[in-house]
Amino acid sequence: MHPNGNSDEKHEAFDKLEGAPPSPSDCSIDKTTPPVTLVTIPPPVQDGGTRAWLQVLGSFLVFCNLWGFTFAFGSFQSYYELTYLRDESPSDISWIGTLSAFLLICVGIISGPLFDLGYFQVMLLTGACVETLGVFLLSLSSSYYQILLTQGVMIGLGNGLLYLPGLALVGRSFKKHRSIAMSFVTCGAPVGGIVFTVMFQQLIDTLGFAWTVRAQAFLMLGAYLLAFPLLLWRAHNLGDLASGTARKLFDRTAFTDLPFWAYSMSNFFLFVGYMVPFTYMAVYGQTQLGMSQSMSLNVIIIAQAASVLGRLVTGYTASKVGVMLPWSLCGLISGIMCLAWNGVHSEASFIALMTLYGFSSGGLIPLPPSAFPRVCTDPRVLGARLGMAQGIGSVASLIGSPIAGALVGVAGGGYLGLQLFSGLVMILGASGVIFLWTLLVKRGDSGKYV
Repeated sequence: MHPNGNSDEKHEAFDKLEGAPPSPSDCSIDKTTPPVTLVTIPPPVQDGGTRAWLQVLGSFLVFCNLWGFTFAFGSFQSYYELTYLRDESPSDISWIGTLSAFLLICVGIISGPLFDLGYFQVMLLTGACVETLGVFLLSLSSSYYQILLTQGVMIGLGNGLLYLPGLALVGRSFKKHRSIAMSFVTCGAPVGGIVFTVMFQQLIDTLGFAWTVRAQAFLMLGAYLLAFPLLLWRAHNLGDLASGTARKLFDRTAFTDLPFWAYSMSNFFLFVGYMVPFTYMAVYGQTQLGMSQSMSLNVIIIAQAASVLGRLVTGYTASKVGVMLPWSLCGLISGIMCLAWNGVHSEASFIALMTLYGFSSGGLIPLPPSAFPRVCTDPRVLGARLGMAQGIGSVASLIGSPIAGALVGVAGGGYLGLQLFSGLVMILGASGVIFLWTLLVKRGDSGKYV
Protein backbone atom coordinates (compact mmCIF):
# COMPACT_ATOMS: atom_id res chain seq x y z
CA MET A 1 0.00 0.00 0.00
CA HIS A 2 1.36 3.30 -1.05
CA PRO A 3 0.15 6.46 0.69
CA ASN A 4 -0.82 9.24 -1.60
CA GLY A 5 -3.40 12.02 -1.38
CA ASN A 6 -5.95 13.42 -3.76
CA SER A 7 -8.69 14.84 -1.53
CA ASP A 8 -8.95 18.09 0.36
CA GLU A 9 -10.20 16.19 3.38
CA LYS A 10 -6.96 14.28 3.67
CA HIS A 11 -5.03 17.53 3.44
CA GLU A 12 -7.08 19.05 6.27
CA ALA A 13 -6.60 15.98 8.46
CA PHE A 14 -2.89 15.91 7.70
CA ASP A 15 -2.53 19.57 8.71
CA LYS A 16 -4.48 19.03 11.93
CA LEU A 17 -2.43 15.97 12.77
CA GLU A 18 0.87 17.77 12.34
CA GLY A 19 0.19 21.19 13.72
CA ALA A 20 -2.43 20.90 16.45
CA PRO A 21 -1.23 21.79 19.98
CA PRO A 22 -2.32 19.59 22.88
CA SER A 23 -5.79 20.26 24.23
CA PRO A 24 -6.30 21.13 27.92
CA SER A 25 -7.86 17.73 28.52
CA ASP A 26 -4.68 16.04 27.35
CA CYS A 27 -2.49 17.80 29.94
CA SER A 28 -2.45 16.91 33.63
CA ILE A 29 -1.07 19.73 35.86
CA ASP A 30 -0.54 19.54 39.62
CA LYS A 31 -2.67 22.33 41.14
CA THR A 32 -0.35 22.64 44.15
CA THR A 33 2.42 24.03 41.95
CA PRO A 34 2.50 27.28 40.02
CA PRO A 35 1.02 26.99 36.53
CA VAL A 36 3.46 26.12 33.80
CA THR A 37 3.25 27.69 30.37
CA LEU A 38 3.62 25.10 27.63
CA VAL A 39 5.21 26.44 24.46
CA THR A 40 4.87 24.46 21.24
CA ILE A 41 7.31 25.34 18.49
CA PRO A 42 5.74 24.23 15.21
CA PRO A 43 7.91 22.97 12.35
CA PRO A 44 8.71 25.51 9.67
CA VAL A 45 5.76 26.04 7.35
CA GLN A 46 6.33 25.29 3.69
CA ASP A 47 3.91 25.36 0.80
CA GLY A 48 5.65 24.65 -2.46
CA GLY A 49 8.58 26.54 -3.89
CA THR A 50 11.83 25.39 -5.48
CA ARG A 51 13.13 23.71 -2.30
CA ALA A 52 9.92 21.67 -1.96
CA TRP A 53 9.86 20.54 -5.60
CA LEU A 54 13.50 19.47 -5.36
CA GLN A 55 12.45 17.23 -2.47
CA VAL A 56 9.67 15.82 -4.67
CA LEU A 57 12.28 14.95 -7.30
CA GLY A 58 14.51 13.38 -4.64
CA SER A 59 11.64 11.29 -3.26
CA PHE A 60 10.74 10.25 -6.81
CA LEU A 61 14.27 8.87 -7.23
CA VAL A 62 14.01 7.05 -3.90
CA PHE A 63 10.72 5.45 -4.97
CA CYS A 64 12.31 4.45 -8.29
CA ASN A 65 14.80 2.43 -6.26
CA LEU A 66 12.77 0.92 -3.44
CA TRP A 67 9.45 0.17 -5.17
CA GLY A 68 10.94 0.00 -8.68
CA PHE A 69 13.22 -2.91 -7.79
CA THR A 70 10.27 -4.60 -6.05
CA PHE A 71 8.02 -4.14 -9.10
CA ALA A 72 10.74 -5.58 -11.35
CA PHE A 73 10.61 -8.90 -9.50
CA GLY A 74 8.55 -10.43 -12.30
CA SER A 75 11.67 -10.51 -14.46
CA PHE A 76 13.56 -12.27 -11.65
CA GLN A 77 10.66 -14.70 -11.11
CA SER A 78 10.75 -15.95 -14.70
CA TYR A 79 14.56 -16.18 -14.75
CA TYR A 80 14.70 -18.03 -11.44
CA GLU A 81 11.97 -20.49 -12.48
CA LEU A 82 13.32 -21.29 -15.92
CA THR A 83 17.09 -20.90 -15.51
CA TYR A 84 18.67 -20.03 -12.17
CA LEU A 85 16.61 -21.94 -9.55
CA ARG A 86 14.95 -24.63 -11.64
CA ASP A 87 14.65 -27.03 -8.69
CA GLU A 88 12.46 -24.58 -6.73
CA SER A 89 8.67 -24.30 -7.14
CA PRO A 90 7.01 -21.06 -8.41
CA SER A 91 5.47 -20.60 -4.97
CA ASP A 92 8.82 -20.88 -3.16
CA ILE A 93 10.44 -18.41 -5.55
CA SER A 94 7.63 -15.88 -5.19
CA TRP A 95 8.27 -15.77 -1.40
CA ILE A 96 11.45 -13.82 -2.21
CA GLY A 97 9.58 -10.90 -3.76
CA THR A 98 6.64 -10.93 -1.37
CA LEU A 99 8.89 -11.03 1.70
CA SER A 100 10.68 -7.93 0.45
CA ALA A 101 7.38 -6.09 -0.07
CA PHE A 102 6.08 -7.24 3.33
CA LEU A 103 9.14 -5.93 5.18
CA LEU A 104 9.05 -2.71 3.20
CA ILE A 105 5.56 -1.91 4.49
CA CYS A 106 5.97 -3.28 8.04
CA VAL A 107 9.23 -1.46 8.74
CA GLY A 108 7.65 1.60 7.15
CA ILE A 109 5.03 1.65 9.91
CA ILE A 110 7.84 2.08 12.47
CA SER A 111 9.90 4.47 10.36
CA GLY A 112 7.02 6.97 10.25
CA PRO A 113 7.24 7.85 13.98
CA LEU A 114 11.05 7.85 13.71
CA PHE A 115 10.67 10.52 11.06
CA ASP A 116 8.55 12.54 13.50
CA LEU A 117 11.43 12.34 15.98
CA GLY A 118 13.89 13.79 13.48
CA TYR A 119 15.74 10.69 12.26
CA PHE A 120 15.01 11.14 8.56
CA GLN A 121 18.62 11.75 7.56
CA VAL A 122 19.85 8.70 9.48
CA MET A 123 17.12 6.50 7.99
CA LEU A 124 17.77 7.80 4.48
CA LEU A 125 21.48 7.08 4.57
CA THR A 126 21.10 3.75 6.38
CA GLY A 127 18.25 2.51 4.19
CA ALA A 128 20.04 3.47 0.98
CA CYS A 129 23.23 1.73 2.09
CA VAL A 130 21.41 -1.43 3.20
CA GLU A 131 19.37 -1.72 0.00
CA THR A 132 22.31 -1.04 -2.32
CA LEU A 133 24.55 -3.46 -0.41
CA GLY A 134 21.76 -6.05 -0.58
CA VAL A 135 21.65 -5.79 -4.38
CA PHE A 136 25.42 -6.12 -4.63
CA LEU A 137 25.29 -9.21 -2.40
CA LEU A 138 22.45 -10.59 -4.54
CA SER A 139 24.86 -10.59 -7.48
CA LEU A 140 27.05 -13.02 -5.50
CA SER A 141 24.16 -15.31 -4.52
CA SER A 142 23.71 -18.66 -6.21
CA SER A 143 21.38 -20.66 -3.92
CA TYR A 144 17.78 -20.16 -2.83
CA TYR A 145 18.51 -19.30 0.80
CA GLN A 146 21.16 -16.72 -0.21
CA ILE A 147 18.75 -14.99 -2.59
CA LEU A 148 15.98 -15.11 0.03
CA LEU A 149 18.24 -13.41 2.58
CA THR A 150 19.57 -10.72 0.22
CA GLN A 151 16.68 -9.93 -2.15
CA GLY A 152 13.97 -10.80 0.37
CA VAL A 153 15.14 -9.84 3.85
CA MET A 154 18.03 -7.40 3.45
CA ILE A 155 16.56 -5.31 0.64
CA GLY A 156 13.13 -5.34 2.32
CA LEU A 157 14.53 -4.01 5.59
CA GLY A 158 16.50 -1.27 3.86
CA ASN A 159 13.48 -0.22 1.82
CA GLY A 160 11.30 -0.04 4.92
CA LEU A 161 13.45 2.76 6.33
CA LEU A 162 12.79 4.83 3.19
CA TYR A 163 9.12 4.22 2.44
CA LEU A 164 6.90 6.43 4.63
CA PRO A 165 9.50 9.08 5.57
CA GLY A 166 9.88 10.14 1.94
CA LEU A 167 6.13 10.66 1.63
CA ALA A 168 5.94 12.45 4.98
CA LEU A 169 8.71 14.82 3.93
CA VAL A 170 6.82 15.80 0.78
CA GLY A 171 3.61 16.08 2.81
CA ARG A 172 5.26 18.68 5.05
CA SER A 173 6.36 20.69 2.03
CA PHE A 174 2.94 21.24 0.43
CA LYS A 175 -0.61 22.18 1.27
CA LYS A 176 -2.32 23.43 -1.88
CA HIS A 177 -0.57 21.05 -4.31
CA ARG A 178 0.09 18.14 -1.97
CA SER A 179 -1.93 15.59 -3.97
CA ILE A 180 -0.09 16.47 -7.18
CA ALA A 181 3.28 16.20 -5.45
CA MET A 182 2.37 12.85 -3.86
CA SER A 183 1.14 11.48 -7.19
CA PHE A 184 4.42 12.42 -8.84
CA VAL A 185 6.44 10.75 -6.08
CA THR A 186 4.50 7.46 -6.23
CA CYS A 187 4.87 7.34 -10.02
CA GLY A 188 8.54 6.61 -9.27
CA ALA A 189 7.49 3.02 -8.45
CA PRO A 190 6.38 1.91 -11.95
CA VAL A 191 8.99 4.12 -13.62
CA GLY A 192 11.71 2.41 -11.59
CA GLY A 193 10.12 -0.95 -12.35
CA ILE A 194 10.37 -0.20 -16.06
CA VAL A 195 14.02 0.88 -15.81
CA PHE A 196 15.15 -2.16 -13.81
CA THR A 197 13.15 -4.54 -16.03
CA VAL A 198 14.66 -3.05 -19.20
CA MET A 199 18.15 -3.40 -17.74
CA PHE A 200 17.50 -7.05 -16.87
CA GLN A 201 16.09 -7.70 -20.33
CA GLN A 202 18.98 -6.09 -22.21
CA LEU A 203 21.88 -7.34 -20.10
CA ILE A 204 21.04 -10.83 -18.87
CA ASP A 205 22.01 -12.68 -22.06
CA THR A 206 25.28 -10.81 -22.62
CA LEU A 207 26.54 -10.18 -19.08
CA GLY A 208 24.94 -13.02 -17.12
CA PHE A 209 23.11 -12.80 -13.81
CA ALA A 210 25.94 -11.52 -11.60
CA TRP A 211 26.95 -8.50 -13.69
CA THR A 212 23.37 -7.68 -14.67
CA VAL A 213 22.46 -7.33 -10.99
CA ARG A 214 25.68 -5.37 -10.29
CA ALA A 215 24.77 -2.94 -13.08
CA GLN A 216 21.37 -2.44 -11.41
CA ALA A 217 23.13 -1.86 -8.09
CA PHE A 218 25.40 0.80 -9.61
CA LEU A 219 22.37 2.55 -11.14
CA MET A 220 20.65 2.41 -7.75
CA LEU A 221 23.71 3.90 -6.07
CA GLY A 222 23.82 6.74 -8.60
CA ALA A 223 20.14 7.52 -8.06
CA TYR A 224 20.65 7.72 -4.30
CA LEU A 225 23.69 9.99 -4.70
CA LEU A 226 21.49 12.35 -6.74
CA ALA A 227 18.60 12.08 -4.27
CA PHE A 228 20.63 12.88 -1.11
CA PRO A 229 21.32 16.58 -1.87
CA LEU A 230 17.85 17.07 -3.36
CA LEU A 231 16.25 15.87 -0.12
CA LEU A 232 18.68 17.20 2.49
CA TRP A 233 20.41 20.35 1.25
CA ARG A 234 19.17 23.34 3.29
CA ALA A 235 16.04 21.39 4.28
CA HIS A 236 14.21 22.51 7.44
CA ASN A 237 11.30 20.07 7.50
CA LEU A 238 13.07 16.86 8.54
CA GLY A 239 11.19 16.30 11.81
CA ASP A 240 11.71 17.71 15.30
CA LEU A 241 14.33 15.71 17.21
CA ALA A 242 14.19 18.08 20.18
CA SER A 243 10.48 17.58 20.76
CA GLY A 244 10.84 13.87 21.53
CA THR A 245 7.26 13.16 20.46
CA ALA A 246 5.93 10.86 17.80
CA ARG A 247 2.52 9.74 16.68
CA LYS A 248 0.84 6.66 18.17
CA LEU A 249 1.50 3.26 16.62
CA PHE A 250 -1.67 1.57 17.88
CA ASP A 251 -5.26 2.57 18.62
CA ARG A 252 -7.35 -0.16 20.22
CA THR A 253 -10.63 1.68 19.58
CA ALA A 254 -10.21 0.91 15.86
CA PHE A 255 -11.26 -2.68 16.51
CA THR A 256 -14.81 -1.56 17.32
CA ASP A 257 -15.08 0.71 14.28
CA LEU A 258 -16.92 -0.93 11.35
CA PRO A 259 -15.68 1.50 8.64
CA PHE A 260 -12.08 0.82 9.72
CA TRP A 261 -12.58 -2.94 9.29
CA ALA A 262 -14.37 -2.47 5.96
CA TYR A 263 -11.46 -0.36 4.72
CA SER A 264 -8.78 -2.73 6.02
CA MET A 265 -10.34 -5.94 4.71
CA SER A 266 -11.14 -4.38 1.33
CA ASN A 267 -7.51 -3.41 0.94
CA PHE A 268 -6.41 -6.82 2.22
CA PHE A 269 -8.26 -8.77 -0.46
CA LEU A 270 -7.34 -6.33 -3.21
CA PHE A 271 -3.65 -6.62 -2.37
CA VAL A 272 -3.76 -10.41 -2.04
CA GLY A 273 -4.37 -10.42 -5.79
CA TYR A 274 -2.71 -7.18 -6.90
CA MET A 275 0.90 -8.38 -7.40
CA VAL A 276 0.00 -11.82 -8.83
CA PRO A 277 -0.18 -10.79 -12.52
CA PHE A 278 2.96 -8.64 -12.24
CA THR A 279 4.83 -11.56 -10.67
CA TYR A 280 3.77 -14.28 -13.10
CA MET A 281 3.01 -12.56 -16.42
CA ALA A 282 6.55 -13.00 -17.79
CA VAL A 283 6.88 -16.70 -16.97
CA TYR A 284 3.31 -17.27 -18.20
CA GLY A 285 4.16 -15.70 -21.56
CA GLN A 286 7.20 -17.93 -21.98
CA THR A 287 5.75 -21.23 -20.78
CA GLN A 288 2.14 -20.98 -22.02
CA LEU A 289 2.37 -18.79 -25.12
CA GLY A 290 5.89 -19.57 -26.31
CA MET A 291 7.04 -15.97 -26.10
CA SER A 292 10.75 -15.15 -26.04
CA GLN A 293 12.29 -14.00 -22.79
CA SER A 294 12.76 -10.51 -24.22
CA MET A 295 9.16 -10.23 -25.38
CA SER A 296 7.76 -11.57 -22.10
CA LEU A 297 9.69 -8.91 -20.19
CA ASN A 298 8.33 -6.30 -22.60
CA VAL A 299 4.86 -7.22 -21.34
CA ILE A 300 5.90 -6.26 -17.79
CA ILE A 301 7.29 -2.96 -19.08
CA ILE A 302 4.08 -2.16 -20.98
CA ALA A 303 1.92 -3.04 -17.96
CA GLN A 304 4.02 -0.83 -15.67
CA ALA A 305 3.87 2.06 -18.13
CA ALA A 306 0.08 1.70 -18.21
CA SER A 307 0.14 1.74 -14.39
CA VAL A 308 1.75 5.20 -14.44
CA LEU A 309 -1.05 6.52 -16.63
CA GLY A 310 -3.65 4.76 -14.48
CA ARG A 311 -2.38 6.45 -11.31
CA LEU A 312 -2.50 9.90 -12.86
CA VAL A 313 -5.94 9.46 -14.47
CA THR A 314 -7.62 7.96 -11.42
CA GLY A 315 -6.01 10.55 -9.15
CA TYR A 316 -7.41 13.37 -11.28
CA THR A 317 -10.80 11.66 -11.47
CA ALA A 318 -10.91 11.25 -7.69
CA SER A 319 -10.25 14.97 -7.23
CA LYS A 320 -13.37 15.68 -9.30
CA VAL A 321 -15.90 12.99 -8.30
CA GLY A 322 -14.56 11.61 -5.02
CA VAL A 323 -12.40 8.60 -4.23
CA MET A 324 -14.88 5.76 -3.74
CA LEU A 325 -16.20 5.51 -7.31
CA PRO A 326 -12.82 5.20 -9.07
CA TRP A 327 -11.44 3.02 -6.25
CA SER A 328 -14.26 0.47 -6.49
CA LEU A 329 -14.16 0.49 -10.30
CA CYS A 330 -10.39 -0.04 -10.35
CA GLY A 331 -10.69 -3.05 -8.05
CA LEU A 332 -13.63 -4.54 -9.94
CA ILE A 333 -12.09 -4.11 -13.40
CA SER A 334 -8.74 -5.49 -12.20
CA GLY A 335 -10.47 -8.61 -10.85
CA ILE A 336 -12.35 -9.08 -14.11
CA MET A 337 -9.08 -8.78 -16.06
CA CYS A 338 -7.58 -11.58 -13.95
CA LEU A 339 -10.58 -13.82 -14.68
CA ALA A 340 -10.44 -12.94 -18.39
CA TRP A 341 -6.78 -13.98 -18.38
CA ASN A 342 -7.90 -17.61 -18.74
CA GLY A 343 -9.36 -16.81 -22.16
CA VAL A 344 -6.05 -15.47 -23.56
CA HIS A 345 -4.47 -17.69 -26.22
CA SER A 346 -2.33 -15.33 -28.31
CA GLU A 347 0.49 -12.87 -27.72
CA ALA A 348 -1.52 -9.88 -28.92
CA SER A 349 -4.49 -10.55 -26.64
CA PHE A 350 -2.15 -11.25 -23.71
CA ILE A 351 -0.35 -7.91 -24.17
CA ALA A 352 -3.67 -6.07 -24.48
CA LEU A 353 -5.05 -7.72 -21.34
CA MET A 354 -1.96 -7.01 -19.23
CA THR A 355 -1.97 -3.39 -20.44
CA LEU A 356 -5.56 -3.00 -19.27
CA TYR A 357 -4.69 -4.66 -15.97
CA GLY A 358 -1.73 -2.32 -15.46
CA PHE A 359 -3.94 0.72 -16.11
CA SER A 360 -6.86 -0.35 -13.90
CA SER A 361 -4.71 -1.61 -11.02
CA GLY A 362 -2.60 1.56 -10.98
CA GLY A 363 -5.35 3.39 -9.12
CA LEU A 364 -5.32 0.85 -6.29
CA ILE A 365 -2.09 2.36 -4.98
CA PRO A 366 -2.83 6.09 -4.45
CA LEU A 367 -6.60 5.98 -3.92
CA PRO A 368 -7.04 4.07 -0.60
CA PRO A 369 -5.03 6.50 1.58
CA SER A 370 -6.94 9.37 -0.02
CA ALA A 371 -10.18 7.90 1.34
CA PHE A 372 -8.87 7.18 4.81
CA PRO A 373 -9.54 10.64 6.35
CA ARG A 374 -13.23 9.92 5.62
CA VAL A 375 -12.94 6.54 7.34
CA CYS A 376 -11.17 8.01 10.37
CA THR A 377 -12.40 11.54 11.02
CA ASP A 378 -10.40 12.00 14.24
CA PRO A 379 -6.98 13.48 13.31
CA ARG A 380 -5.55 12.45 16.69
CA VAL A 381 -5.62 8.76 15.73
CA LEU A 382 -5.54 9.02 11.94
CA GLY A 383 -1.84 8.16 11.69
CA ALA A 384 -2.10 5.22 14.09
CA ARG A 385 -5.11 3.70 12.35
CA LEU A 386 -3.62 4.19 8.89
CA GLY A 387 -0.49 2.39 10.06
CA MET A 388 -2.61 -0.45 11.45
CA ALA A 389 -4.46 -0.76 8.15
CA GLN A 390 -1.16 -0.84 6.30
CA GLY A 391 0.06 -3.58 8.60
CA ILE A 392 -2.95 -5.71 7.65
CA GLY A 393 -2.30 -4.94 3.98
CA SER A 394 1.33 -5.98 4.30
CA VAL A 395 0.24 -9.51 5.20
CA ALA A 396 -1.76 -9.60 1.96
CA SER A 397 1.33 -8.58 -0.01
CA LEU A 398 3.26 -11.38 1.69
CA ILE A 399 0.88 -14.28 1.03
CA GLY A 400 -0.81 -13.42 -2.28
CA SER A 401 1.77 -14.50 -4.87
CA PRO A 402 2.94 -17.64 -2.99
CA ILE A 403 -0.65 -18.89 -2.70
CA ALA A 404 -1.21 -18.19 -6.40
CA GLY A 405 2.06 -19.93 -7.27
CA ALA A 406 1.04 -23.00 -5.28
CA LEU A 407 -2.12 -23.20 -7.43
CA VAL A 408 -0.15 -23.39 -10.69
CA GLY A 409 -0.64 -26.84 -12.20
CA VAL A 410 -3.12 -28.00 -9.56
CA ALA A 411 -5.33 -30.77 -10.98
CA GLY A 412 -3.62 -30.30 -14.35
CA GLY A 413 -5.22 -26.89 -14.80
CA GLY A 414 -2.11 -24.95 -15.71
CA TYR A 415 -2.58 -21.34 -14.60
CA LEU A 416 -6.35 -21.57 -14.16
CA GLY A 417 -6.17 -21.78 -10.37
CA LEU A 418 -3.87 -18.76 -10.20
CA GLN A 419 -6.15 -16.73 -12.47
CA LEU A 420 -9.34 -17.62 -10.59
CA PHE A 421 -7.73 -16.97 -7.22
CA SER A 422 -6.39 -13.51 -8.08
CA GLY A 423 -9.57 -12.45 -9.86
CA LEU A 424 -12.01 -13.59 -7.20
CA VAL A 425 -10.13 -12.09 -4.25
CA MET A 426 -9.89 -8.74 -6.05
CA ILE A 427 -13.60 -8.75 -6.83
CA LEU A 428 -14.23 -9.57 -3.16
CA GLY A 429 -12.07 -6.59 -2.21
CA ALA A 430 -13.95 -4.32 -4.61
CA SER A 431 -17.24 -5.48 -3.07
CA GLY A 432 -15.83 -4.47 0.32
CA VAL A 433 -15.06 -1.00 -1.04
CA ILE A 434 -18.69 -0.66 -2.16
CA PHE A 435 -19.82 -1.75 1.32
CA LEU A 436 -17.51 0.85 2.88
CA TRP A 437 -18.93 3.44 0.50
CA THR A 438 -22.48 2.75 1.76
CA LEU A 439 -21.30 2.99 5.38
CA LEU A 440 -19.74 6.41 4.80
CA VAL A 441 -22.81 7.72 3.01
CA LYS A 442 -25.15 6.45 5.75
CA ARG A 443 -22.95 8.07 8.37
CA GLY A 444 -24.02 11.36 6.81
CA ASP A 445 -20.74 13.29 7.09
CA SER A 446 -20.08 13.31 3.34
CA GLY A 447 -21.88 13.43 0.02
CA LYS A 448 -22.88 10.38 -1.97
CA TYR A 449 -19.62 10.37 -3.96
CA VAL A 450 -17.38 10.66 -0.85
